[in-house]
Amino acid sequence: MGKVALVTGGTRGIGAAISTSLKAAGFNVVASYAGNDEAANAFKAETGINVIKFDVANFEASSAAIKQIEADYGPVEVLINNAGITRDGFFHKMKPEQWKDVIATDLDSLFNCTRPVIEGMRERGYGRIVNISSINGQKGQAGQVNYSAAKAGVIGFTKALAQEGASKGVTVNCIAPGYIATEMVTAIAPEVLQKIVAQIPSGRLGEAEEIGRVVVFLVEDKGFINGATIAINGTQYIS
Repeated sequence: MGKVALVTGGTRGIGAAISTSLKAAGFNVVASYAGNDEAANAFKAETGINVIKFDVANFEASSAAIKQIEADYGPVEVLINNAGITRDGFFHKMKPEQWKDVIATDLDSLFNCTRPVIEGMRERGYGRIVNISSINGQKGQAGQVNYSAAKAGVIGFTKALAQEGASKGVTVNCIAPGYIATEMVTAIAPEVLQKIVAQIPSGRLGEAEEIGRVVVFLVEDKGFINGATIAINGTQYIS
């Protein structure tokens, strides 16, 4: 089997596309999920990709799950930190739980899932980490102060850890997707979705597979691409 790749939030949406893209490239993929057993089992049945349930917002749960993955399949050499949630609302009305839940799942999870694997990567002299940020982590978005803050933090995390791992053969890169045609986005009211697409110079939503292909490119790179943030947003925002 190929190198073991863990994709958090890897059974639906962008995560599912990343998981299937990595499998097609020869990686032994394990996709994590938080709570939807039915969707996860359907994904496993359809793709043959192994799934594991744990809360990426909890360090102990993440550590235990990764320990189990490595016992079952071997060391995690590729980590895709993709899991994320939204709890939207204007900041002046935002409840502490809305803030804490998003920061825990979208940002704290990077520590929770990367910390258990980073020492092994450094010792082996090889590791590939790709973190999924967002266009809104680059430009900000009204009604998403919590999400924008978390996704901006993902970019900072990437830049700093890349510097620490470079001499040890560990690369850490980031992808910042724009609006992608996932189930969540396409469920938006048609009139609202039309306004969103009108703001994208390319004139369409992105495809989840486009994210997956870039992930594969980054993890197959020989190591000179490091600390980068790659925007995939149809020219909606250029940083």
